[in-house]
Amino acid sequence: MERRAEAPPPPQGLDFTVENVEKALHQLYYDPNIENKNLAQKWLMQAQVSPQAWHFSWLLLNMDKVPEIQYFGASALHIKISRYWNDIPADQYESLKSQLFTHITRFAGGSKIVLTRLCVALASLALSMMPEAWPCAVADMVRMFQAEDSNVDGRARCLALLELLTVLPEEFQTSRLPQYRKGQVRSVLAQECGSVFPLLEQLLQQQDSPGFIKQKVLKCFSSWVQLEIPLMDCENLIQAAFTSLQDPELFDTAVEAVVNAISQPDAQRYVNTLLKLIPPVLGLQEQLRQAVQSGDMETSHGICRIAVALGENHSRALLDQVEHWQSFLALVNMIMFCTGIPGHYPVNETTSSLTLTFWYTLQDDILSFEPDKQAVYQQVYRPVYFQLVDVLLHKAQFPSDEEYGFWSSDEKEQFRIYRVDISDTLMYVYEMLGAELLSSLYDKLGRLLTNTEQPSTWQHTEALLYGFQSIAETIDVNYSDVVPGLIGLIPRISISNVQLADTVMFTIGALSEWLADHPVMINNVLPLVLQALGNPELSISSVSTLKKICRECKYDLPPYAANIVAVSQEVLMKQIHKTSQCMWLMQALGFLLSALQVEEILKNLHSLITPYIQQLEKLADETPNPSNKLAIIHILGLLSNLFTTLDISHHDDDHESTEVKKLPVQQGPNPVVVVLQQVFQLIQKVLSKWLNDAQVVESVCAIFEKSVKTLLDDFAPMVPQLCEMLGQMYSTIPQASAIDLTRQLVHIFAHEPAHFPPIKALFLLVTSVTLTLFQQGPRDHPDIVDSFMQLLAQTGETSALARHFCRYRLEDTGNGIQKDQHKALKRKPDLFLCSNLDVKAVFQCGVLSLKFPEAPTVKASCGFFTELLPRCGEIAPVGQVVHENGKVLLQAVLEGVGGQASRSLMDHFAEILFALNKHCFSYLSIWIKEAMQQDGFPSARVSPEQKETFSQQILRERVNKRRVKEMVKEFTLLCRGLHGTEYTADY
Repeated sequence: MERRAEAPPPPQGLDFTVENVEKALHQLYYDPNIENKNLAQKWLMQAQVSPQAWHFSWLLLNMDKVPEIQYFGASALHIKISRYWNDIPADQYESLKSQLFTHITRFAGGSKIVLTRLCVALASLALSMMPEAWPCAVADMVRMFQAEDSNVDGRARCLALLELLTVLPEEFQTSRLPQYRKGQVRSVLAQECGSVFPLLEQLLQQQDSPGFIKQKVLKCFSSWVQLEIPLMDCENLIQAAFTSLQDPELFDTAVEAVVNAISQPDAQRYVNTLLKLIPPVLGLQEQLRQAVQSGDMETSHGICRIAVALGENHSRALLDQVEHWQSFLALVNMIMFCTGIPGHYPVNETTSSLTLTFWYTLQDDILSFEPDKQAVYQQVYRPVYFQLVDVLLHKAQFPSDEEYGFWSSDEKEQFRIYRVDISDTLMYVYEMLGAELLSSLYDKLGRLLTNTEQPSTWQHTEALLYGFQSIAETIDVNYSDVVPGLIGLIPRISISNVQLADTVMFTIGALSEWLADHPVMINNVLPLVLQALGNPELSISSVSTLKKICRECKYDLPPYAANIVAVSQEVLMKQIHKTSQCMWLMQALGFLLSALQVEEILKNLHSLITPYIQQLEKLADETPNPSNKLAIIHILGLLSNLFTTLDISHHDDDHESTEVKKLPVQQGPNPVVVVLQQVFQLIQKVLSKWLNDAQVVESVCAIFEKSVKTLLDDFAPMVPQLCEMLGQMYSTIPQASAIDLTRQLVHIFAHEPAHFPPIKALFLLVTSVTLTLFQQGPRDHPDIVDSFMQLLAQTGETSALARHFCRYRLEDTGNGIQKDQHKALKRKPDLFLCSNLDVKAVFQCGVLSLKFPEAPTVKASCGFFTELLPRCGEIAPVGQVVHENGKVLLQAVLEGVGGQASRSLMDHFAEILFALNKHCFSYLSIWIKEAMQQDGFPSARVSPEQKETFSQQILRERVNKRRVKEMVKEFTLLCRGLHGTEYTADY
């Protein structure tokens, strides 16, 4: 039950009276001033939950009031009943029920929105009372409204009853009933359908029942079937709904009712009823054909929904009925008709997309049978799936160029997504059909391209190629015997169209791994790719394909390298590609150059980069302005993307040893380092002018960050000068990107004694500058605080990693070397040991950061403490700071758990509590006791007993971190008043 909150005092001291509510409603609806509207809305929300609502709600329902006022009265009643049920004394239940019945009867012929709201209020009352206080609620409702009442027209009473019966299951679905009550009430409602369904059947079958009554009946049935009513109890109504499909006025509602009834999860238990449903579904085929012929998309869509609902939800149950295989196959063929419905999606039809998931489901179910049964069904359904491939490839075809030209951009995008869905389906179908599918596609494509008598349309060729690409993108086709033939066919394709050219490119890209195993075929397709690079319309497909080829086939590309670099340089200089494609192209060149000899790499780098360096030198002399800023960022981006993939040490290779032998042997410094050292002063010059601009600083840092990540130890020669530059940058204008780069350097080089001095100096400088920022007000720099906390956490991790590595080596060696290794362990560089590090200030920054509203920052701060706390025993300054300030840390953690921080962070806070308990137990037991003695801390919602229980649980658990996380989650729910509510489902 939700804790009852006291309503704040109304604005301007207004009491919650009928007159004031009416004035506020008038203000809400008619006052042009938005501020007044907002004030009125806030006040009305307070009025609705106030105790006075019980009084004014009924008065607002007077028949002489306007519907807006009556609606507010009915809504207030619903809120009081649904949210504050525990406030209502049991002896008032009956009078409340009776008043609601009276008002519903009164409004039966009145305002529809008010009637619905009153029905929802009565439904909420019934759900709270059943089964104990109102055992036959539904039967009573039916009886009450069927009783003669001379004041109210019978048809109006009938509609009011149907409205009440419709909203009852809907209110149940959204009610705040506790879980155990929900199950109890659901089963009572399922039994009560015996009072509802006969009435609904009678109303549907009556010849004189008007259309609007039948429509309401179907909606009511739709609402009830979602309560998991046994399907056999719904048989008569489902059959009646099938009959209603012939009435255009009732069609949509009848479709909804049938689909909801068939789709309920429990329905598969009633196989006999499901079998009975196949004939009426098949009986809709003529109506479906006529709808398709006449272009009635709504009818074809509705009938398809019904067929798919039966097939998709129950294919396993229906396949199991082997003796009925023909009727199920007939249903499958009906769904196939829906998949191949004429017209182009989404312009002339919107139905075919509904069927795609069915084909996944059917295939999964067939492949899940035991081998004998599976063999039988494979025999029946393999031809069906071959037919499906033909149908899907037909549906994937582009319309004529003329027609496509009239499509809106939204229609083109929907068609693109639809083709992706078809592609996924084809990839999946490959599991069923295997290599035979590729052979079939290849044969069709071959016939199409070699048939000179009947020239085919480009759309047909493109679709077949698209099918091939869909499969090759995700399935290993390296052993397929048709790929060589396909690679041979590709140059024969007459490319006269952008869409076809795109698909040719993507198909080559999908076959790049195959090309790596068959390098002799590279020359068949590479010229096509290089030619396409010059066409801006093929930008994405040509560049991504070249990148794949350069990545997968780089050891076979040296003979083509000069040509690839020359073509790439030309298109880059012409600026025909958008920024992101230029970056991909640079990555492709990085892969390509990685496989060359060092002198070749340097020669190519020189020709590739020199024009950009010259441009950058010119830009560095100019006065900063928006256009030259974009040019600088573009050039820096090109360099960093090139260095991301240019890796001559082959860290990313998983090639077998035989292939590694043919790799070039590195001599001298890494080419990337050579280039970086050459342009270092120029980059510094650019920085000096643009130090105020976060984007330029970020672009500069990205060059080094990506180079460090790729080169790892090879980057070592650059460490001293980069540390110096970073220090100067950060001292002048602190920016988060500089800290992120510092973190990379710490991660890779801090455990190396040779590189420790510059790393240590940079770390201390960054820490000192950031501490000053914290003193000035860290809330102005949330990005810097976030990055700084990640750096501190990384520092702890790096040192811990180094210690772990040495310990591992110690255990791994013979006794003779242990002493030397032990000395190495003692000498291990550790940034937390720096004498100049103000551990106390860093600790306090961490505590401050724990209180930030940004979740990533809090997470990073938690990471810092979980790395720092285990060092209490081994590093004296850390131990001293933790013992002096640990209570403040605990206070901040408990505040977060108490409700100040997002619930998604609770696992991270639990990690700190676990580390405190493990490494500072004697202190924690005192601190937690003192903290929990504060009144209302960490939340006014928890009692002293609950706080004591939590404290003891935490102190007892020093081994199982998962248990501590569970305790913290449990306690935070208590602190937030959410324990036992539906919100706990998030956990």
